[in-house]
Amino acid sequence: MTDPDLHTADADGRRIAYRAAGVGPAVLLLHGIGSGSASWAAQLDALSARFRVIAWDAPGYGGSDALPGEVPSAADYGNAAAALLDALGIDKIHLVGHSLGALVAAAFCSAHPDRLLSVVLADAASGYANAPDEIRVGRLEARLTAMAEHGPAGHAERRARVLLSPNAPQAAIEKIRAVQSKLRPDGYAQAAKMLHSSDIQAAAATISVPTLVMCGSADTVTPEAGSRRIAETIRGARYRTLEGLGHASYVEGPRLFNDVFTEFIDQMS
Repeated sequence: MTDPDLHTADADGRRIAYRAAGVGPAVLLLHGIGSGSASWAAQLDALSARFRVIAWDAPGYGGSDALPGEVPSAADYGNAAAALLDALGIDKIHLVGHSLGALVAAAFCSAHPDRLLSVVLADAASGYANAPDEIRVGRLEARLTAMAEHGPAGHAERRARVLLSPNAPQAAIEKIRAVQSKLRPDGYAQAAKMLHSSDIQAAAATISVPTLVMCGSADTVTPEAGSRRIAETIRGARYRTLEGLGHASYVEGPRLFNDVFTEFIDQMS
């Protein structure tokens, strides 16, 4: 499997890089804090048989321009996603957000509800805005210090296995390492500050379209209890456990992830 070519779009004066495949209803894939568009290769490959699948590099990642300001909000990232859709001539989407991407997806839903066909929040990061200061500030400082000391390649070596279950295939570990090793410290720092100043609950409560929340049963980064709380916040949301999968569920178990997604879409019709 090869990654689709990287393209760029002028999205409201900002360059946004993305990978795309297929035709049909649009699916926008939003990656997490330690990832990038290339992590969605299996979804771009399999789902493109039915959908126009688009995976972005979030602002400050890959070939995408960073957002202005030191601490952009989740809404800023959500508005950047909307600008990308405008640039691509896409009106409505099935929106899929993973981890930090789920925070962005919820903010997008709150600001642009008329552009949604459905929402999937996978292994969602809740954010740390309401955490005690020693946790919110301490974890942010630890995250930024680790990136500064070890760099993207060292960060990838230290973190790849944490994002997967103990039984993850070697190919998944290698994929995570390859994507993480290309992180840009500037974009990572912005995203980390957004994560530690955000909370998903208020935006999630505004979601009014069909919604699926799912999480790997072996996710130790954002364990299932958090995803279940998010699902309870969203009226009518469905919840699904991805048995045996770690945090990077869509990389570790792409067949299960894709099957659960398509089953959800099929049940909407």
